[in-house]
Amino acid sequence: MKPSSPPRRQQIPVVVLAGFLGSGKTTLLNHLLRNRAGNRIGVIVNDFGSIEIDAMTVSGQVGSTVSLGNGCLCCAVDASELDTFLETLTGPAARLDVIVIEASGLAEPQELVRMLLASENPHIVYGGLVEVVDAAEFDATRERHPEIDRHLAVADLVVLNKTDRVQNAERTRIQDVIAGTGESASGAAAVICATYGRIDPELLFDPALRPDSEEKARQLTFEDLLREERDEGDDGHARHLHAAYDSVSFSADVPMNPRRLMEFLDSRPQGLYRIKGFVDFGVGDRANKYALHAVGRFLRFDPQPWKRDEPRRTQLVLIGSGLAPEALGKELADCRESAAPGPDAPQDAAHERSMWGVLRYVQRPGDDAWRDAADEA
Repeated sequence: MKPSSPPRRQQIPVVVLAGFLGSGKTTLLNHLLRNRAGNRIGVIVNDFGSIEIDAMTVSGQVGSTVSLGNGCLCCAVDASELDTFLETLTGPAARLDVIVIEASGLAEPQELVRMLLASENPHIVYGGLVEVVDAAEFDATRERHPEIDRHLAVADLVVLNKTDRVQNAERTRIQDVIAGTGESASGAAAVICATYGRIDPELLFDPALRPDSEEKARQLTFEDLLREERDEGDDGHARHLHAAYDSVSFSADVPMNPRRLMEFLDSRPQGLYRIKGFVDFGVGDRANKYALHAVGRFLRFDPQPWKRDEPRRTQLVLIGSGLAPEALGKELADCRESAAPGPDAPQDAAHERSMWGVLRYVQRPGDDAWRDAADEA
């Protein structure tokens, strides 16, 4: 069994940012642009009005691309042009690390997600649907826009914004309502509380591994902003953005059992937003390690050849809200093989069958099984 080779160039995560007017969506987007953790960000919107672009004022220029400076780009598009601009932004010349699509004015967020999952662009990967909610106006928003429940049901991450304007009991009530909109207990989105749209960028994308010398003029980093806010007399809450979520690390020197790991992934707990890392399936596929990318209900594996003399081990990071780290660690530990097969152990029919569940989530152009998996995400 030889899985198809992964793309040579790393795929760019595309994050859909949604939220009704006044929720703080654009504030959150500006926060990400100022605190991009070294990443070059591409932004696709259809109204630049509130986005802070130094030395320029751009509004409603459909079909345009402008530079935000320091490696970031911004495109104004119609929904029909989305694929065209994604092709442009994923080209080698753009050198982007992540793309954020502001859903407002383009389409229903779930339709954008479907477009991304159905896209044949080999250079992108779905990075999640983030729904921004105004805690202070939550009930009024639901009354004016009952479709918000549908948006929350398909969201991968909900940012409950402006929580400084509500009491703790009210915040808890809203979180319970949001949890109730999920299609199932395991399908409910992770909920992160925030003020002024300040969330840790690591929730959405990983810090770029790039020398500072590659950028002629560096934008403010996450650490720079926190230092600036402290200098301005900030109350210090921004220093603890990471406290809004849990991060669990897991590693194993014994190969993982494909069937048991898939059972864990299929029933991952409420609040678990992202899983990233590499999995060793041992005899299941001696030639490759499997890069695991999960966001919300979306799941994908990428087989990648082991490097010469590379230690064969599983390393995963799980990110979410309200997680039970010890319980997650035990569940993952139970997914290990009871004993590591010897280096010369052959792959038999049983081992091959055990990998079927994994290979269903390996992207192959035109693969109907992949399309089915995308439809279920």
